Amino acid sequence: MGIYWECQRCTACCQWPGEVKVTEEEICQMAAWLSLSEREFIERYTRLRQDRRGLALVEQEGGACVFLQGRDCLVQPFKPRQCQEFPNGWRASPELMRQCQARPVWRAGTREECSGEERGA
Repeated sequence: MGIYWECQRCTACCQWPGEVKVTEEEICQMAAWLSLSEREFIERYTRLRQDRRGLALVEQEGGACVFLQGRDCLVQPFKPRQCQEFPNGWRASPELMRQCQARPVWRAGTREECSGEERGA
C-alpha cells in the first residue's frame, strides 16, 4: 500500500512561486477553454522556461499562478498536468507541504510519494 495525496483545492500550491511547464496540448486545451487562439494564449499567459526548453505559465506579482482568481482556477478543467498531479510525485519544500491541505488516501499499488515527515507532521 502507498499514500496518494488527494487535493482539497486549498490553492497553496497555486500561490507558491515556481515554474509551471506547459505542453503544446495543454496550451491548445487552455486556449480553447478561454476562447483564445493558441497564439493569443502564448503571448498573454506564457514565457520561455528557465532552461529554454519550452514554455511555462507567467505568474502574478508575488508568484501566484496567472490563472488563480481568489480561490478558483480559471482553467480548472484543463489545468496543466503538473498542477493536476501536485503534490504526488513532487519533492516540494517542507514549508509548502505544511500549507498544503491535501489529504492522504491509502491505495493498494500506489508508491508512497511523501512521508509524514516531509509534510511537516
